[in-house]
Amino acid sequence: MNKQHFVVVFKSDKMGAGDDQLGSLLIKAYINTLVENNNKPAALVFYNAGVLLAAEESDTAIALRALEEQGVKLLLCGTCVEFYDIGQRLAAGTISNMYAISDTLSNTGYVVYP
Repeated sequence: MNKQHFVVVFKSDKMGAGDDQLGSLLIKAYINTLVENNNKPAALVFYNAGVLLAAEESDTAIALRALEEQGVKLLLCGTCVEFYDIGQRLAAGTISNMYAISDTLSNTGYVVYP
């Protein structure tokens, strides 16, 4: 099935609820899979602890840079980046605001929350 226009939202640096170590492994695998997937999302949106995925020291930094190079827009909640104090350590993405995030989510066909 080909979803023409979808956005993936990362509201945590983990995938699912339960064991945090497993959640970290799952989110890394999901993002790495997006790099290889032929059907790319239009954008990735990161808020709350999800912004930590875009930090230089994150296991997902390389994959996120690759997605950005492949034309996927990465929007990071500016308030969240500031809260976690990672603005100087971002590996990928554009610091954004809730207006742009809201606009992106409301103008897409599908929103995916891994």
